[in-house]
Amino acid sequence: MSDAVIVLTTWPAARDADELARTLVDERLAACVNVLGEMRSTYRWKDAVEVETERQLIIKTTGRQLQALQQRLSALHPYELPEFLVVPVAGASEGYLAWLQLST
Repeated sequence: MSDAVIVLTTWPAARDADELARTLVDERLAACVNVLGEMRSTYRWKDAVEVETERQLIIKTTGRQLQALQQRLSALHPYELPEFLVVPVAGASEGYLAWLQLST
């Protein structure tokens, strides 16, 4: 098992997700952020079912950056409770892991 992790979060489609991605990479909180195309999300929030158009962001980072990433994402995110799901990485190439460490 490596120190590499993937963080999943959603972002409102009407907002500039590329700007957020650039900020996280510029600040070395992420080595890479993939911004996926628009999707419809259906979820329960405050006892009501909501439907929103969002984008999924896939953030590649390290365990040592998780706390700072979560704080920064919370500060920049328009949602009251942003998605922040951490997925451990297993089986990555040594070269990719070295690049990830160097980039964060």
